[in-house]
Amino acid sequence: MICSCNLKTHGSCSTTMASRLRQLQSKACQASQFMSKHGSSYYKQLLENNKQYIQNPPTVEKCNELSKQLLYTRLASVPGRYESFQKELDSVKQIWKKRQELKVEDAGIVALFGLECFAWFCAGEIVGRGFTFTGYYP
Repeated sequence: MICSCNLKTHGSCSTTMASRLRQLQSKACQASQFMSKHGSSYYKQLLENNKQYIQNPPTVEKCNELSKQLLYTRLASVPGRYESFQKELDSVKQIWKKRQELKVEDAGIVALFGLECFAWFCAGEIVGRGFTFTGYYP
């Protein structure tokens, strides 16, 4: 956790941190108790609801076969995805060639899309740094 206090009140900051740690431990204990009571029934219900996806017998050979099927199915889908990407790229090139004819509404949509992409990038960076706005810890 990040200390947001100044140096004069550092003692109270450590008390606050200890209090938060106790709260976190209490919540973890509650979650553990909940899982010990209800985890087994949830697990059984999850398996029952998804039994059509379970392979019997569950052998190592069957798991290896399924993983290979997944890999090669994904590899087989690459040409189709590449073709779709090329079509999208061609449409963007056509729009760029006709940019002089672009309406204000279309330009606004493009700008909003770019802004949204940038905002998601910034949010990902913040999450990646542990929800801090700067990488500096005082």
